Amino acid sequence: TNIGSILASVNPYKPIPGLYSVDAIDLYRQHRLGELPPHIFATANECYCCLWKRHDSQCVLISGESGAGKTESTKLLLKFLSAMSQTSLGAPAVEKSTHVEEAILES
Repeated sequence: TNIGSILASVNPYKPIPGLYSVDAIDLYRQHRLGELPPHIFATANECYCCLWKRHDSQCVLISGESGAGKTESTKLLLKFLSAMSQTSLGAPAVEKSTHVEEAILES
């Protein structure tokens, strides 16, 4: 659920098909926060919009218990931001995974 610009989420401890797919990235990048159901991509999109369109610095705080999915959430945020940066450069959807994304995720 969203609490303002805060996303409160629970790790389902099982895969949910399509939840973090390229199609989900494309869907959430086209909508503002609150227009679609709560999702980590909606939060990432809000950060991206504020960073580039409003020139406001952004910070994302990911908190939770051990095993709650903080590392996975960070990877998903970076995946979305990388895809957005590639889209803004005019790259096709199939090329949204780049060496830059891989380097960040590996770090």
